Amino acid sequence: MNVTIVDYNSGNISSVINSFKEVAKDKVNIEVTSDLNKIKSSDKVVLPGQGSFKSCVDALHNINGLVDTLNQFTIKDKKPLLGICVGLQMFADVGYEETETDGLGWISGKVSKIDNQGGKFKLPHIGWNQLNILKDSKIFNDIKNNSHMYFVHSYEFVPEDKNVITATTDYSSDIVCSVEKENIFGTQFHPEKSDKIGLKIIENFIDL
Repeated sequence: MNVTIVDYNSGNISSVINSFKEVAKDKVNIEVTSDLNKIKSSDKVVLPGQGSFKSCVDALHNINGLVDTLNQFTIKDKKPLLGICVGLQMFADVGYEETETDGLGWISGKVSKIDNQGGKFKLPHIGWNQLNILKDSKIFNDIKNNSHMYFVHSYEFVPEDKNVITATTDYSSDIVCSVEKENIFGTQFHPEKSDKIGLKIIENFIDL
């Protein structure tokens, strides 16, 4: 089985690569590439994202044909894709970080700044916080409710259809921290930085 981590120059993704390789061992081939043919032929794709919504969307569009290839893989071929942090946020129709920017439009909704309630909550939201698991998700197999995950973000994904939300975390309000819609999975937290529980989530995705 081939799992491809999309490398589109969106910041340092070495921890994502290392975590997937650690979980995969020799059972699964992990490829890190922006090669369109390799992405098309993969069994699963991981879309990481660090930095701002706009910078990540721009970086995707800067690689000719990449957005079309991801649309084909995810929407038409319905193969499993995992978005991490801004990788999840880009599922939205639109984001408001820096300037209004169109997202991929895979899950209707918007990405807006966390309401820090007039400075009561620090932004970015950095560190460990609890998962409030709302419904069964394939990537939460054997993950206990209230497990702690590692977060770094100032913006949150607000989907129109609340049924896609699989978990929230409490920071100023109930912030969406994971979604599942058919073959599309996303985490606002960083599983690659969330110790053994995060590695288990990565393993669950690989084992889908």
